[in-house]
Amino acid sequence: MQKIEPMTLFGYNKLQAEVKDLKEVKRPACVKAIEEALEHGDLKENAEYHAAKEMQKNIDTRLGELQDILGNAQIVDPSELEHAKVSFGSTVVMTDLETDEEVVYTIVGGCESNPDMGLISFASPLAKQLLGCEEGDEIKVKLPGGEKEFEIEEVKYQEIVFDAH
Repeated sequence: MQKIEPMTLFGYNKLQAEVKDLKEVKRPACVKAIEEALEHGDLKENAEYHAAKEMQKNIDTRLGELQDILGNAQIVDPSELEHAKVSFGSTVVMTDLETDEEVVYTIVGGCESNPDMGLISFASPLAKQLLGCEEGDEIKVKLPGGEKEFEIEEVKYQEIVFDAH
């Protein structure tokens, strides 16, 4: 059974760009490196050849992973969703009730998540507990590092804008 992978158009385009780079730039360069290494003769002690073959294997593995992800992708436009409650694509502004620290997370597809940039996967423990919550809710969440309490200050849609590199 195929697993549908929701993602934003931004995430989909980012993965498409990676496929294009792997197919049109990295793989051809790798094939050229293999050809050049073959010209050096004895393959048993040819480190360049073995390194290039390993790189080719890694590129092919990643291409396969990307094809699976993109083949199961369901593009969701968060701007078309209601954000009165936390849902896919919502940006959630919360206050940690213990430290009074404000935290901001945007809920995205798994392949788009980047917690350092405030992007968390809809399948993450925190996102699962936030889905369906509203502004003003106080929520106690169980996280790998223990339990935390937050007050949800704001739920909104905010377009994801950052460098795709």
